[in-house]
Amino acid sequence: MASIFTKIINREIAGQIVAENEKFIAFLDIMPMVLGHTLVVPKKEVDYIYDLSDEDLAAINVFAKKVAAAVRRAVPCKRVGVAVIGLEVPHAHIHLVPMNTADDLNFTRPKLKPTSEELKEVADKIRKLL
Repeated sequence: MASIFTKIINREIAGQIVAENEKFIAFLDIMPMVLGHTLVVPKKEVDYIYDLSDEDLAAINVFAKKVAAAVRRAVPCKRVGVAVIGLEVPHAHIHLVPMNTADDLNFTRPKLKPTSEELKEVADKIRKLL
């Protein structure tokens, strides 16, 4: 069964996509830690990030770096934190989280529930900076 990320990649369900190339896609988390929280995902469905080939692992990080730079300019923050957890969705992904304090990267905190309009506004800002 396809992961929810594969359904976004295939446009079977909507997602606020901010960047994409032939191998990777980046879209906003719909229940973010902080507004602007972005997921970077390989289009090939692989459960664990370290099961990616060395080439793809390096390439996803270069792709994430470009997305993180745009997130940092679009969302006021000191840094963009990076996390790889992968327990909720069985599809490798990197979390890019705008941070002003270390607590912004605390995944045990309650998640935000932004409106679709708020997500679209942030996604538009990020896309314009890529």
